[in-house]
Amino acid sequence: MELTLLGTGTPEGLPRPDCPCAACAVSVGTRSRAATAVLVDGALLLDLTPGAVLAGARAGHSLAGVRQVLLTHPHDGPAVELPPGLPAAGRVPDGRELAVISGHRVRAVPMDAPGTGYEVTGPDGVRLLYLPPGGAPAGAADQAGRRPYDMVLMDVLGRPEALARLRASGAVGPGTDVIAVHLDHDTPPGRELERRCAAAGARAVPDGTTVIVGECAVVPDLPRRTLVLGGARSGKSVEAERRLESFPEVVYVATGGTRDGDAEWAQRVGLHRERRPASWRTVETCELAPLLAADGPALLIDCLALWLTDAMDRAGAWDDEVWAKGGRQQLAERTAELVAAVRATRRPVVLVSNEVGSGVVPATSSGRRFRDELGRLNAAVAGECEHVLLVVAGLVAVLKE
Repeated sequence: MELTLLGTGTPEGLPRPDCPCAACAVSVGTRSRAATAVLVDGALLLDLTPGAVLAGARAGHSLAGVRQVLLTHPHDGPAVELPPGLPAAGRVPDGRELAVISGHRVRAVPMDAPGTGYEVTGPDGVRLLYLPPGGAPAGAADQAGRRPYDMVLMDVLGRPEALARLRASGAVGPGTDVIAVHLDHDTPPGRELERRCAAAGARAVPDGTTVIVGECAVVPDLPRRTLVLGGARSGKSVEAERRLESFPEVVYVATGGTRDGDAEWAQRVGLHRERRPASWRTVETCELAPLLAADGPALLIDCLALWLTDAMDRAGAWDDEVWAKGGRQQLAERTAELVAAVRATRRPVVLVSNEVGSGVVPATSSGRRFRDELGRLNAAVAGECEHVLLVVAGLVAVLKE
């Protein structure tokens, strides 16, 4: 089954008309995107958008052979003019199946938002799932006795938790080619778009790209270990959470614990919890080595600076005399245990830590000790991670990949 993506953007397209944002300003040339529309084997058109005939011609395809036009979502604004020769556009009722004269079978998948998803099975038996903008299958996907889809086209960046649910149900497997469509100006084009898609195990392609469903695609290789560094309020925790939001199951490891009577701390913790998907499980502990050694779902550890604070408390490392008489050695052994656990873990893990080496030199010896030890810990953990990021003002710089 051959697909040509006539467009890969939101219904408004990219750049959006009259939008002054930075992402729209640079979405020109090959980075511009028309509203998403997909031509299947030259016979089935999923979503009819303005300029579809011209987009097909640019991609080397005519729409003269289209036998069925299906819409996935309500189209706002003026009606799209039907090009001469195309059959009338329509939608298949949820749960119903349509046989196309070309040999394709199309089943309408109910959505949790206005719109219809389509499961397309080609004459050769390969299976495609195409979802509308902002939509995800309603309820759990029924995959009993069925293999994963060969390809999924969906709003990966807008609905990452939908991809997580598809993975949990077995609808998306390790070999599924996931392509991000309905792309909007919320994510800058270029390297940042590629990085965010790769973090979800997906890819983005330019308008006019032709792909073969079921053909071995280069599925992004997700790093097992990622370290996310950043200063206070840099956005490092948001970035760490984003890297796992398409995973079907995540254990969030909070190393900060609770602080009785501290309202500001409670507010911070509350904001973090509100951001996280409801399916994530939270564990409050500084005993990281056993978690890293155990089998289980992906871990998000936030953060190493608070873990180090606890480790220094246990070692009495804040006191100069205790530090000299054994605290240094005790802390070194505990950090070495953590670094070894990161090296040996089989679980996907994202670790968050503060980057404090660029700030003001602390006025106290204990403060300088913490800064130095955190720098050493960050360097040791970074050495064991395949991927290291630095977040500055919400922007991500890749230090190691």
